[in-house]
Amino acid sequence: MKIRFNDDPKVVEKIREGLRRKDGYCPCRLQKTPENLCMCQEFRDQIADPDFEGYCHCRLYYKEK
Repeated sequence: MKIRFNDDPKVVEKIREGLRRKDGYCPCRLQKTPENLCMCQEFRDQIADPDFEGYCHCRLYYKEK
């Protein structure tokens, strides 16, 4: 298993910019809750799933099998 950034540097910069504006909370989510702090709970759950391969919700990270 490997976690990496999106291959598109423009996407990475845009999402990281959003993270800075929202104090580390996912820019794709409206609420500032612990579950939405980057890496969000949804993606941490996907990381724990051995069958999951793909992007997190905001497409900043990619999990490879």
